[in-house]
Amino acid sequence: MEGSAPGGEPRTLFRVPPHNFEAEMALLGALLTNNRAYEKVAEFLSPEHFADKRHARIFEAIRKLVDAGQIADAVTLKGFFESDGALDEIGGPAYLARLAASVVSVVNAEDYGRTVHDRAIRRDLISIGEDIVNRAYEVSLDATAQEQIEMAEQSLYTLATEGAYQTDFKDFGQALGEALKMAEAALKRDGNLAGVATHLDDLDRQLGGLHPSDLVIIAGRPGMGKSALATNIAFNAASRYREEQNERGEPFVADGAVVAIFSLEMSAEQLATRLIAEQTGIGSHDIRTGRISTEDYTRLVEVTNQLQHIPLFIDDTAGLTISQLRTRARRLKRQHNLSLIIIDYLQLLRPAPGTRPENRVQELSEITRTLKQLAKELNVPLIALSQLSRAVEQREDKRPQLADLRESGSIEQDADVVMFVFREEYYLRPKEPPPDDPKYAEWQTKLEQAHNKAEIIIAKQRHGPTGVVKLFFEEKLTRFGNLDQTHDGGAGPDY
Repeated sequence: MEGSAPGGEPRTLFRVPPHNFEAEMALLGALLTNNRAYEKVAEFLSPEHFADKRHARIFEAIRKLVDAGQIADAVTLKGFFESDGALDEIGGPAYLARLAASVVSVVNAEDYGRTVHDRAIRRDLISIGEDIVNRAYEVSLDATAQEQIEMAEQSLYTLATEGAYQTDFKDFGQALGEALKMAEAALKRDGNLAGVATHLDDLDRQLGGLHPSDLVIIAGRPGMGKSALATNIAFNAASRYREEQNERGEPFVADGAVVAIFSLEMSAEQLATRLIAEQTGIGSHDIRTGRISTEDYTRLVEVTNQLQHIPLFIDDTAGLTISQLRTRARRLKRQHNLSLIIIDYLQLLRPAPGTRPENRVQELSEITRTLKQLAKELNVPLIALSQLSRAVEQREDKRPQLADLRESGSIEQDADVVMFVFREEYYLRPKEPPPDDPKYAEWQTKLEQAHNKAEIIIAKQRHGPTGVVKLFFEEKLTRFGNLDQTHDGGAGPDY
């Protein structure tokens, strides 16, 4: 920053990074006077937050002594620094005595700590800002302007999460009140569900709906219909979205959800075609190839007009990074009160720019951990589809297991719910024996029993039971529905 010197020549004005040495001294004085004050700042303050390096070393020494159950005062710190030859570097015994005498009030220790923390965050912001400016000046093929924006966003997000104060204990009475509100909302909602309804009745009964802050994994081998299941859930939730007001005049979601689908595999047009096919009963292949009658086209127009106003948003950006996804989800939450996120599919997400995981497992661990944090931050259920390893194909029984999740450790650990989609009919059809084979009748019976049926295997549910839910699946329309089990062998839909 330039100004003018008395002689008229330009001069450079240097701004000192934000700091508050008095607050640092007062805090250290309070800690030396009463070590119990350390408990008030231990969760959010670390040595790196101090602007004065001497203060940082003294705080670190206090932390080590207190954590070891020893007294930390001017006398013990003198011995501590004498033992490692750093006493002169921190100002000697005289400076320790000065700190002990600088205490204003032990009661204000937390306020001093928050002041020190605030100045440290401001210094980090300045550092990030300087990095952004310097990178922007460097025209490099290694990082495009858009990627630099993502890197800046990632740095700010990391600072925001690491720099946030820890939340304190929640009073049990407050927690009980929130639990009661959830029960009240479930009582008023159709189906008495605490979470977002999938409107696949047996699945809703098993899960209790899709709960806010939950990370739900839907996994399956190619061809099982996991994308179709997620799309069905998205449409069922968005098409029934309804807001009402409580007795205090506050809006609340009475049913359904505002849904965002991040489709990394299919385009928005393909997803829209699939939804139209489900609602019109006209096969998506027939729609794409134009094999429809005039009556069918009229039906398509009617359904399209009905669907275009439902709160369903599709992002089909290829190669989406986790930081881009997070930014766009936050924007939808702010602008449209987003209440359900679907990602198709997990393994196609890229890590945030600037991060270099050592291997694919570590990369996926970072992604699933971020997705769980996002679900919790936005307080919405987040459904992520996942591929399975080929180990399934090597077994006689093709039903998936948790160990079949590709790079499974982090997915299984971070997920609140893990569901597998399994259709026995998919594996039976290629095994058709010749008609004169003695096993043909047995194969035909099995095929009839499996026809238009799908199993949703709930292999993990953090807050409820595991088990198998049977659904109706119409392959031509890629549509899941409730299975009519009132008749023996009945596989018809019950929408």
